[in-house]
Amino acid sequence: MKEMSQNKGIKILLVDDEPTILQFLEMGLENEGFQVLTAQDGMTAVTMVKEHQPHVVILDVMMPGMDGFEVCRMLKKIQNVATIMLTAREDVEDRVKGLTLGADDYMIKPFSFEELLARIHARIRNHYPHLLSKVHLGPFQIDDRRKEITYEDTLLELSPTEYSLLKYLVTNHGLVLSKPMILDNVWGYDFGGEENIVEVYIRSLRDKLNDRQHRIIRTLRGAGYRVDFV
Repeated sequence: MKEMSQNKGIKILLVDDEPTILQFLEMGLENEGFQVLTAQDGMTAVTMVKEHQPHVVILDVMMPGMDGFEVCRMLKKIQNVATIMLTAREDVEDRVKGLTLGADDYMIKPFSFEELLARIHARIRNHYPHLLSKVHLGPFQIDDRRKEITYEDTLLELSPTEYSLLKYLVTNHGLVLSKPMILDNVWGYDFGGEENIVEVYIRSLRDKLNDRQHRIIRTLRGAGYRVDFV
């Protein structure tokens, strides 16, 4: 769930003239939370990059008409999009040519879907590191790079401790978190204060979430707290 949320908002363009490969990759990447666009020829791919500005282009080399090398060359003139080229050939010359034209990575068919995912995330980390710092969980968006949390499109004004506490509660939504667990994970194992500090901060978070009925941060008497998405 967390990985899928992390991929939300990331656009990938698949370019391949084989419909079965497009369908397989489109289904797999959509299941991972990506927004997926497809093209079956080079000119359509170039047009879609101009119109939709995808973050990553997965580009087959061997296509009729405009091949993947020419598409890659044209894409690099449009924008610095991360490009992963696919080929059924193992020729070193092809790989060198693709990388020289601006491709960021090269994969030889057949390949595992898990390896493709890893390479996509590597490209995103290099080109758009800010995207992977944001995690969407229910109505919450957590931006760990900026230390900000948004609830239902409203940016919450949080102190550093409130941010850490709400992040811990939200990323463990559905689980009952006891006060000792919260103290250890938010305040640290060496915290020597009183447990009621948790109640004080929970009350503050509920005020900022307008959670008067305790429907978001629930109290389970004698057990702890649990965040539910409503």
